This record gives sequence, C-alpha cells and structure tokens, in this order.
Amino acid sequence: MEGSERAGREHQHVRAIFAGLLAAAVALAVSACGSSNSASTTAAAQNTAPTTTSSGASTGSTTQTTIASQTTTAASSVTASAAVPRCTAAMLELSYLGGQGATGHGLLGFEVRNTSSSSCHTFGYPGVLFLDRSGQPLPTNSTRTTHDFFGDIPEVALVLAPGESASFRLGVTHGMTSTAGCTTAYGLQVIAPDDTATLRTSVLNGGAYECGTATVSPLRPGTSAYP
Repeated sequence: MEGSERAGREHQHVRAIFAGLLAAAVALAVSACGSSNSASTTAAAQNTAPTTTSSGASTGSTTQTTIASQTTTAASSVTASAAVPRCTAAMLELSYLGGQGATGHGLLGFEVRNTSSSSCHTFGYPGVLFLDRSGQPLPTNSTRTTHDFFGDIPEVALVLAPGESASFRLGVTHGMTSTAGCTTAYGLQVIAPDDTATLRTSVLNGGAYECGTATVSPLRPGTSAYP
C-alpha cells in the first residue's frame, strides 16, 4: 500500500515537470513568432513607406519646376512675337539698288524698306521671279545660298524699325556665255519671308540679262547685301 502511494506521487511529479517544460516551450515559440512578425512588418514599412514618399515628393517637385520653366519660356516667346510682328508686303517697299558684272557673272542688289509706323521682324530668303518688259513672268529657277560667286553672306535675324531697310542680292549669268534661254529681265517680283503677298520693282538701266537661273542671298541689314 505504502509502495503504491509513493509510486503515484512520483508519477504526478514527473507529469508536473513535463507540463512545465511543455508550457515553457510553447511560450518561447509564441514569443519568437511574434518577434519575427514584428521585424518583418517593420522592415516592410521601412522598405516601402519612406522610399515611396521621398521618391514621390522629389519627382513631383522636379516635374512642377520643369513645367513652370517651360510655361514661362513659352509665354516670353509669345509676348516677344506679339510685340514685334513679322514684316509683310503691306509694310514694305521694294527698290532696285543696282547691278554689276564680272567674268560672266552678274550681281543685282535689291532693298526692302519698312514704310509702316511700327517695327517688324524678318529672317531668311525672299522668293523671287523675273519679269519681262510688260510685267509678265519669266522662267526663274532660284537657288538660296549663303555663299555666291561674290562671297559669303550669312543669315541674320532682323528687326526693322520704321524707315529702316534690309537688302538681298541675286547672282545671274552675265553676257553671252550661256546657251540656255537667256533674255533681259526688266523687273522683279518678290515675296518676303513668311508672307504670301507680292512686291514688284523695275530693274533700271536697261534691265538685267539673265538665263533663267539665279542665286538668292538671305536678307541683310541696310544695303550691306549689295557691295
């Protein structure tokens, strides 16, 4: 009887120890799992939230600055163009400056003057067409160039105040050296850059001998296109 009671107490003691060890193991596992989940959540937050916020703020700021800069530049360009209109035929008067020749080449100079009461801007090459004695068109094949037989003549942007002028020159075949359809031009029709209306003038001193082709220079300030 006494041996049975002792055995029962020992069995209960062993169960108590086992239960305590099991509880400790469970508590440790729960603690580790909680720490792992917390660390993962923190790491995820660190890897996502700050990066997204920083990147978003930076990109938005840069985009807004770029758009503001482009808008300001565009507005300035529109204001400048509106303040100084382009030179059109209604504002200009065409005249003949003169002609000269050398070694089979002829040079003709022309001037466009701003006859309006306001400034205008122009740039580039006029369109040209030779005219006969009665004002009818002659065959005209023109080539735009900044370098002709008589030298270099670079492009330049111009603003013409009232009364100011710009000039251009034409290079033609001079004399009887060409077998092409040569004739005498007694006038010239011109279209200013960025315009569609025409201007006309006479070629004085007996007209200009030409053979259907011509080089055309860009507009230059004053009468500087014609030496």
